[in-house]
Amino acid sequence: MPTTPTALPKFATTIHANKPAAWLIEEAIRRGEGGLAANGALAVDTGERTGRSPKDKFLEDTPGIHDHIDWGSVNRPITPEGFAVLERMACEHLDTRESLYHFDGYCGADPAYRLKVSVVTELAWHCQFASTLFIQADAADLPDFDADWTILNACTLKVEDWESLGLNGPVAIVQSLEQKKVIILGTEYAGEMKKSIFYAMNYDMPDVDVFPMHCSANVEADDPANVALFFGLSGTGKTTLSADPDRPLIGDDEHGWSDRGIFNFEGGCYAKCIELSEEGEPQIWNAIRFGSVLENTVIDPDTRVPDYDLATKTENTRVTYPVEFIPGARIPSVGGHPKNVIFLTADAFGVLPPVSLLTREQAMYYFVNGYTSKLAGTEAGITEPQPNFSPCFGGPFMPRPPMVYAEWLDKRVDGQNVDVWLLNTGWTGGPYGTGERFKLAWTRAFVTAILDGSLREATWAAEPVFGLRVPDACQGVPTEVLTPRNTWGDGDAYDRVAADLASRFRANDANYELTEAVRAAGPQA
Repeated sequence: MPTTPTALPKFATTIHANKPAAWLIEEAIRRGEGGLAANGALAVDTGERTGRSPKDKFLEDTPGIHDHIDWGSVNRPITPEGFAVLERMACEHLDTRESLYHFDGYCGADPAYRLKVSVVTELAWHCQFASTLFIQADAADLPDFDADWTILNACTLKVEDWESLGLNGPVAIVQSLEQKKVIILGTEYAGEMKKSIFYAMNYDMPDVDVFPMHCSANVEADDPANVALFFGLSGTGKTTLSADPDRPLIGDDEHGWSDRGIFNFEGGCYAKCIELSEEGEPQIWNAIRFGSVLENTVIDPDTRVPDYDLATKTENTRVTYPVEFIPGARIPSVGGHPKNVIFLTADAFGVLPPVSLLTREQAMYYFVNGYTSKLAGTEAGITEPQPNFSPCFGGPFMPRPPMVYAEWLDKRVDGQNVDVWLLNTGWTGGPYGTGERFKLAWTRAFVTAILDGSLREATWAAEPVFGLRVPDACQGVPTEVLTPRNTWGDGDAYDRVAADLASRFRANDANYELTEAVRAAGPQA
């Protein structure tokens, strides 16, 4: 796709470019950035920030992009002058480092749509993170690699005079869609690099007839036409549910849907580790080995064994590993058109049905509203689940108005005759703090029944509050959990909480110019 390459700044300090994983890991250990865990992974800490810093993310406001952006609490403007000041600060800081680390690679597994990405970091482990999450460039392409997007990560530099620049604090993640640059200051949380390029793809892809999506994807081993997509925010189950030994993984977080099928944006996976077990998530467990990076996981100082149950540092413990660490993963990471699209919502109110088959209008409605819960640790300041509406199940990463992406969803779903489902991976029997989270075994049973087609043949009845269709049975799931009100000890309490959530949906959907039919597909009470 046509872009204007961005030139890397000229640094006087030593730059280690496109080094292999073993070299970067050894360098990170030598510099005291982390150490090897017993399973071979590089274990690191991200310091004060153990999740994304959305309140510190800013977008350069220029005439060329201004009218295409959904400005507000997610897309905060910074002037070109402010952007230039922060870029200069980052470059001057990076040039004082003993050495820098440089990675060149791609975002987008389909060569027709991929973007070239260059990353410059001051930490060796950040470079290893980038080389894992993005797609490795061909060696023959490296000598003349002209990046479409450039990331400059000056993570240890705090912005002292932040108030004069209109920032919210000493941390800043600033992005320019016209210059195709990302500048990171003051946070060592590596996920900012990954999500900034996802943000870039979410702006660039619609212009080349690709629907960008915050979702994971897999495909049936014996049926390449049986592709499934899983939409959802961090912690709702995208990575866990797409890591299925019977279904090759295409990707765990970010994809594009073109007129010829889907493709992964990334070359790796970024999975949550809290309460990870070999029995519950064997593919992720076995992917944590040399070449992967563990973030903020508690490591026994003597045995070096990770303790995935401890959240001493954060609930948002993470691991990064190449997608090929998942046995049988689809390489290159492309697939055909999906048969099923699954919206994952972690309902902290505990009132949504565990699974629903959506009408076309309901699919548009629940996609635009993107109801879920922000889970502990995924963002700075989030310590327990918080009910949240995140447009398109990825609001923090969407620069354009939500209806742009919703219309793309409708176009692709209608054109390919796709089934769309709402799957609640949140709470049952009461809200967070009273009820319990749906068992992973039940959620997997729903997914199995969706993908093998058996759940579609169930008898469906609409529940009265949200108008969502509920099945009468699903193999492997107790019948009593299918109707949310039946799981609460106090039916009147359920009615009050359900009505509360329904009113929140209606207050939120007022923000969007929905058709009459789509708006009518929302809560009925």
